[in-house]
Amino acid sequence: MELKKNERSILAYFPSSAKAIDAAEALKANGINDVQVDRVSRYGVASNPEVNNPISGRGMSGTGLTLYSAGANQFGDDDARVLLSADPSAAGMAAKDYGIAGSEAFLVTAVTTKDKVEQAVKILKEKGAKI
Repeated sequence: MELKKNERSILAYFPSSAKAIDAAEALKANGINDVQVDRVSRYGVASNPEVNNPISGRGMSGTGLTLYSAGANQFGDDDARVLLSADPSAAGMAAKDYGIAGSEAFLVTAVTTKDKVEQAVKILKEKGAKI
């Protein structure tokens, strides 16, 4: 993507999809409409269309809960699943801020004009973003 002359991009990281979506909606409510929410993974997996939630009975796998890999066809073989399960974030030895870009798993990307950047950053920080 190439930004136009007066445009700026902002990348903001969040610890949960709910917080990221809330921030994206706040930006849109304030006239910043070019906003996208993505899940970030160190393994390059596609975002799952379904949330891995063990409380609602949708915890598809141990690695799906921690690495967002459940349902990703590229990890269909047994060897890859074993290696993912050995990752520190899935194996019970998780290190703080281990292995995720920006130390948070959910990314809000906003594109706005130069004059609205400060307003957008303020909204994102109020919603708990790491920028």
